[in-house]
Amino acid sequence: MVGAMSAAPIRYFDRATRSVKTEQVYGEGWLRFGYENPAGRLFVWLAARRAFFSRWYGWRMSMGALNDSEMRVFQLLRMLLGGSDSSRLVLPFITKYNLDVDEFAKSPFDYKTFNEFFYRALKPTARPIAEGARVAVFPADGRHLAMQNVDTAAGFYVKGFKFSLLELLGDEVLAKKFAGGAMLISRLCPVDYHRFHFPVAGVPSDSRLINGWLYSVSPIALSRNVRYLVENKREITLVESPEFGTVAVIEVGATNVGTIRQSFVPGRAVAKGAEKGMFAFGGSCVITLFERGRIRFDEDLVKVSGEHMELYAKMGERLGEEP
Repeated sequence: MVGAMSAAPIRYFDRATRSVKTEQVYGEGWLRFGYENPAGRLFVWLAARRAFFSRWYGWRMSMGALNDSEMRVFQLLRMLLGGSDSSRLVLPFITKYNLDVDEFAKSPFDYKTFNEFFYRALKPTARPIAEGARVAVFPADGRHLAMQNVDTAAGFYVKGFKFSLLELLGDEVLAKKFAGGAMLISRLCPVDYHRFHFPVAGVPSDSRLINGWLYSVSPIALSRNVRYLVENKREITLVESPEFGTVAVIEVGATNVGTIRQSFVPGRAVAKGAEKGMFAFGGSCVITLFERGRIRFDEDLVKVSGEHMELYAKMGERLGEEP
């Protein structure tokens, strides 16, 4: 089970290499202090879950020079790698997490702030989109969990705990529409590409905001309380797809991810894999909901999820198909 033991490493299955890997957690010391230590949990309750904290942090990541007191705060939280302005964090971050700079749409030296680097665009060829009108794709790079029937699924992050569709969607009619449907949770780490895309072709509605807290969505946090997924700020977009019916795409904010930027035009048809928007700095997740019987998840995704482990795959790779 992901995060079932407080000090256990986070493991996931890498689809590309067909092997189990250990996640290199950015800010792990801070996360474990914040969600596994009583004093840390108090700090999370008082400050880290609140919008002002993420706004301030995001603002600093979009600025140049940091003053000495701000650098001391960042070092205390262990959220940064060092340096006197946010752009100087880019190259150490790339090196530490072994990011593939050949995928970037522009040179690492051209980013003026860390936030600009964080929500960077990639070259069009970096994420091929799986072909086939009946094939759905992952909406983001990340670690994915699939539930073929959300009504019977529980315990993915912590044993016995689950949340209802009504709590997630904040709408009784929608909750009934997706009852017995399939759910995909795509968790993005700070090291991941942080733009999100449409998993199917169709016509998107305007996004609807549900305001909430900004808890971390790392398994370290979710193993304490999976309900953070329905307590956090989130935006819901419905996509009307000829092949898949109504598909709900839900972006969930998290600590230091107070900003969810949508870049699509509501009511205008989109292609599968088209960019939908981006997250500002931090970890975050995208939840995709399908109506009952409208998706059959791929075998490896189902198998790994059934073992309470996430599957790492990139945006544009197939996640399943219309039955």
